[in-house]
Amino acid sequence: MHSNAGVTGPVEGVMDMDLTQLDKKLAVHVRGTAAAIKHVARAMRASGTHGSIICTASVAARQGKLGPAAYTAAKHSVIGLMRSAVLELGAHGIRINCISPFGVATPLTCLPTGMTPEEFEDVCCEMAILKGVVLRGGHVAQVALFLASDASEYISGHDLVIDGRGVNDTLLLANYSNLIRGKLELDLFRVKSTSSSSS
Repeated sequence: MHSNAGVTGPVEGVMDMDLTQLDKKLAVHVRGTAAAIKHVARAMRASGTHGSIICTASVAARQGKLGPAAYTAAKHSVIGLMRSAVLELGAHGIRINCISPFGVATPLTCLPTGMTPEEFEDVCCEMAILKGVVLRGGHVAQVALFLASDASEYISGHDLVIDGRGVNDTLLLANYSNLIRGKLELDLFRVKSTSSSSS
């Protein structure tokens, strides 16, 4: 079973965090993942299935500034849930692991940043240490298939990171700052436009 539901939301830091958005992230990522693990594990135990549970986390849970604060906190919790379940599920022959991909250009990631898929991929490729490869959904699917298959039958409690060996910290901070700045400039433009139209 692959628990892969997720939401992103506004690009914002801790001081500007919308707590309603935080609640939404926690509800989808943490409560949703917990419910999936709980009910699937019970069904596997009842049927005697030595199955595999896979949870989608994120590199944002391993390195700061790779995602909005609320999203990052939620993905940290997903990894925590996985690790807390390893011992209990292992007693029933059930494996549980996480997948933590770097940036993949999807509507979920492009919409909050206002980027096209090509622009998003360009930014990620610039920040990534491994050059010459563009991370796409197919790469993540291959990792999920591996963790679901018998090829990984003795792997449990692992957070498999798909990030090309990491992200350049200097470029990471610059690009994150640009994303935040772009959001603030866009918000300011909207305020000015609203004020002008109302006057």
